Amino acid sequence: MTPILWRHAEGRDAAALSLLGGATFLASFAHDHPGDALIAHVRNAHGEDFYAAVLADPDQTVLIGETPLGAPVGYALLTPPALPVERRDGDLELKRIYLLSGWQGGGNGAALLTLVMEEARRRGAKRLLLAVYEANEGARRFYARHGFAEMGETVFMVGDAPFRDLIYAASVG
Repeated sequence: MTPILWRHAEGRDAAALSLLGGATFLASFAHDHPGDALIAHVRNAHGEDFYAAVLADPDQTVLIGETPLGAPVGYALLTPPALPVERRDGDLELKRIYLLSGWQGGGNGAALLTLVMEEARRRGAKRLLLAVYEANEGARRFYARHGFAEMGETVFMVGDAPFRDLIYAASVG
């Protein structure tokens, strides 16, 4: 498997993150999300302007993974928490974490989550929150293996279609 080189994303990475975010979201959810709403969601939530704003915000961090030739293959987005749970001092949210399918497995997801935890500690976080689609059994098992416990739920809207997400938390320790 081609190795992944990880780094902090910069403003110049907005276009790559937009393509990567859209591709991974479509690959992950096209099987059960309505097409027109899915496309509109990707255009909005994974547009280049969205990532440009994220990268310009010092309260948000994006870790981007690339092949040795510079092709983007994965990323993680850390933000201040916005999930509907009781927040504590030191909470941080893992808003997005995706790898293209060719780089899933082989420990790449675990390596990225390790980097996320290191970044969370660097930022002074004590607890990491995230939401995961209830039908994404593989992701739910992955998070459980890495010390995350379910603590609530929320609804994620794609157009007019509601999707139940489960909220997980783990100590950054």
